[in-house]
Amino acid sequence: MGAAPRWRRPGRPRQDRRSSPVTDLQQDVARADNLWFGMQAVEIMTESGAARAELDGEGAARFLLVLTHGSGGSVSAPDLLAARDAALGMGGLVARVTQPYRVRGARAPGSPVKQDAAWVEIMAALIGAVPGVPVVQGGRSNGARVACRTAGTVGARAVIALAFPLRPPGGTQDRAPELQAARAAGAAVLVVNGASDAFGIPGPQDADRVVVVPGETHALKGHRAVIADAVAQWLPTVLR
Repeated sequence: MGAAPRWRRPGRPRQDRRSSPVTDLQQDVARADNLWFGMQAVEIMTESGAARAELDGEGAARFLLVLTHGSGGSVSAPDLLAARDAALGMGGLVARVTQPYRVRGARAPGSPVKQDAAWVEIMAALIGAVPGVPVVQGGRSNGARVACRTAGTVGARAVIALAFPLRPPGGTQDRAPELQAARAAGAAVLVVNGASDAFGIPGPQDADRVVVVPGETHALKGHRAVIADAVAQWLPTVLR
C-alpha cells in the first residue's frame, strides 16, 4: 500500500505538503501503541485531499473496524453507528471515515479509481496506527462498494456491506461482481439490506451472509438493534 500518508489533528493550521514538518505517522507509532485512539478524531492526508477519521475504542484492540458513508451521507448514519456499537462491544477499535470528497463539501465521489486510491491511503494510515490486528472494513451504500473493491488491496479479513446498492433504481447494471471480488480476494462479506431497498438486495450467492431487515428501505434508519445484532453475531465467525 506504499508509504503512510501524513496526518494531523483537526483544527491545526494546514501547512504546505511539499515542505511540511508534520510528524510522519510511522515515527509516532514507534513511540506509542494505538496512538490515535486516545483522540476523538484525526485528519489523514491523501493525494485527493484530507480525510477525517472519527475514532472510538481504547486499550488493547481485538481488531480494527473502519467504516465509511454513502455517496452524499455522513458517518453518523444510524446503520454505521449500529455497526460501530457492535464492534466496540467485542473489543474492537472503530474508525468512521469521512472521505476527502465529502470533507471538501462535494456530494458525489467522482472517479471510482481516485476514490479507491484515496481509500487505500486512508487504510494504510489506520492500519499503521494499530499494527498486527485483524482488519475489517465496511460502509453503507457507495461506501460499501468502496470497501468491497479495495478489500484485497488493503488486506481486509472481512467486509461489512450495509445497504449495498445492487443496481440503480430502474437500471440494469449489476454490482454483485464487486461483492464477489471481495470474496475472491479472501475477505468474508456480510450484507445487511432493507427488505424494501429500491436498489435491490444481493442474493445469498453474492456474500457469506445476507441479512434482510423487514420494514427497512435503503436508508436503514431504524432497527438499529437488529443491525447491531447481525454484525455482532457474524464478526466472531471471521475473527477466530
